[in-house]
Amino acid sequence: MARDTYELTKAYPKDEQYGIVSQMKRSAVSIASNIAEGAARQGNKEFLQFLYIALGSASELDTQIEISRKIGLGDSRKLDELQNHLETISKMLQGLIRSIKSQAGS
Repeated sequence: MARDTYELTKAYPKDEQYGIVSQMKRSAVSIASNIAEGAARQGNKEFLQFLYIALGSASELDTQIEISRKIGLGDSRKLDELQNHLETISKMLQGLIRSIKSQAGS
């Protein structure tokens, strides 16, 4: 997701590098970073906390993709592909969260 986001935003105007481009890159990197940090923690409660943060970052990126589409930034087909990929990742995160919660009996 992060790689695809970086690739997509290369084509954005230079005046957006510190605006939506920066936000999109941070959101995309945050997804993977929070999964990794949570997995390294001690116990499921902390892991779940970081998975929820990753899911929040995915929602942020989804919103930023929609904003890009609405203001005419980025290739429409590539935005669709990125959004579809993001939807898959979000569903995987939700499934992992459900699985961990059911193991913990929460």
